Amino acid sequence: MTFKLAASPHSHQRRTTQQVMRWVYMALIPGLLALIYFFGWGVIWQLGLAIITAWVAEAACMSLRGRPIGFAWRDHTALVTAILLAISIPGLAPWWLIVIGTAFAVIVVKHVYGGVGQNIFNPAMAGYVLLLISFPVQMTSWPLPQQISQFELSFLDSASVIFTGFTPAGYNLEQLRMGADGLTMATPLDSLRTALNHQLTVGEALQQPIFGELAGLGWQWVNLAFLLGGLVLLKQRIISWHIPGGMLLGLMIPATLAWLFAPDQTVSPLMHLLSGATMLGAFFIATDPVTAATSNRGRFYFGALIGFIVFAIRTWGGYPDAVAFAVLLANMTVPVIDKYTQPVAYGHGGRS
Repeated sequence: MTFKLAASPHSHQRRTTQQVMRWVYMALIPGLLALIYFFGWGVIWQLGLAIITAWVAEAACMSLRGRPIGFAWRDHTALVTAILLAISIPGLAPWWLIVIGTAFAVIVVKHVYGGVGQNIFNPAMAGYVLLLISFPVQMTSWPLPQQISQFELSFLDSASVIFTGFTPAGYNLEQLRMGADGLTMATPLDSLRTALNHQLTVGEALQQPIFGELAGLGWQWVNLAFLLGGLVLLKQRIISWHIPGGMLLGLMIPATLAWLFAPDQTVSPLMHLLSGATMLGAFFIATDPVTAATSNRGRFYFGALIGFIVFAIRTWGGYPDAVAFAVLLANMTVPVIDKYTQPVAYGHGGRS
């Protein structure tokens, strides 16, 4: 009898890595469509650039390591990394931004550590943090939701901004981010943080047009769309509830307590849940089977830790959104979490 050894990710559902990754990127479709609807065609261009870069980087790394290129392409792990990074950055960001981030994620974070199953950090989020720290202006220049924007960009207009920095009519990205009142607007979380730093109350900050009925125009529906995709993954048992449940609870509980004690100076729990990358992080990023904890109890603690770090950084840190940082910090704690939450082997539960 022979036993076959394989690297993680491992699944108990008799599915190959390729099948699991296929379900993941299919479940991302609702969120992707919502991003396109609210923030324009630039998302598609970023997606195409990320996928091409990921495939080229994957092929180059596999060739240098003397491994078959076709097998790496077929497992779809690089494809999912590219998609997650592409939908995490502003849709009209310059073309070189997504190329640098994706190449770093695949070459350094994935292959330098040994390839699939060996990386200790989530590749997409490591690439995102590299870009955010290195190019903060480009990474925080999100376009306005199309419902309040002065400009309507076509598919080719978006390409012109991404590759040249200007529309065919001569408008640059900063001009495209101006609302009808002539003021440049940021994302809801960033706008709220700026308002609180200027001694405004949450109620006063929410009067800005960037905020919708729930948690930010556009962003609330994008998060709900990713929630829908996440529920599909749960139903198909591609992921378990422990990480997303732990993350959402770890975020919601401190957010609720802070909101009850200081409602004029803290964000409501609903806005925490439906703004930024909360649902994307809970169901598609934190659940990475390679870099997350292994036992169900460990996964819940891992998710709860991410949720609390997101709350802490959003409340007291220097960044309006914090999912990427929280995931990477939690990745570092996985060996400790696994050590103290691993199931006791049969026959070793009592004292000898």
